[in-house]
Amino acid sequence: MGPAWPDARPFPILVKWLDCRDRLSVQVHPPATIAAGLGGEPKTENWYFGKSDAGAAVYAGLRPGVTRAKFEQAIAAGTVDQCLDRLAVQAGDSLLIHSGTMHAIDAGNVILEIQQNSDTTYRVYDWGRQGLDGKPRALHVSQSLASMEANTAAAPNLLHVASGAKVLAECREFSIRRAVLPAGAQCSFPAGQQARILSVVAGRLDALEFTGTSLVLGDNVLLPFAGAYSFVAPVGATVLVTENFCAR
Repeated sequence: MGPAWPDARPFPILVKWLDCRDRLSVQVHPPATIAAGLGGEPKTENWYFGKSDAGAAVYAGLRPGVTRAKFEQAIAAGTVDQCLDRLAVQAGDSLLIHSGTMHAIDAGNVILEIQQNSDTTYRVYDWGRQGLDGKPRALHVSQSLASMEANTAAAPNLLHVASGAKVLAECREFSIRRAVLPAGAQCSFPAGQQARILSVVAGRLDALEFTGTSLVLGDNVLLPFAGAYSFVAPVGATVLVTENFCAR
């Protein structure tokens, strides 16, 4: 992580592949301004859509004019989806979800989720489903509403698939950029700058320093602060580079 990193500090990022075959619950994570008071941790996250079925979508953010009172009424009436923006998505899209933003992932999406290291999730609505015990799963309505009211982030901005290098996420907690490498192209990461996370979302990378070591679709690797690394894309590749999390 680098010489300035405190030994006792946890690693700041979680990386997950989510295979969403069913619709997930409507959730929110507490903003940093109130997280400690609720006994939780903030979680800003980014979704990169590795695969999406035709017609797939996500819910992210509130529709204009939705107040706390209207949202509470929708919870009671089972119409929370009418309060949320529904965004049609396709493979290659990307969406940054700040702490405090109501969200839900619909069925038919395979998502690379890169997020703050946090285990705090408040479930506000579960589409009337029951848990494995035959009872409705626990909801966290008061915490969710408090998080919604404390949210000062702008509405989520869905970035649609595009070729070439592009910044997908830029926030206080981390940044993510995408690099599209044609066949034979190389990418290098010098030592002594910062730790980075490299995620392969298409194609293959071969490590030049380690003969026989390849990174393929789905692989995520940590490139430590102290190492210098170079890769070549023998058949082309698309990679995400997560960085700027060491100084946070």
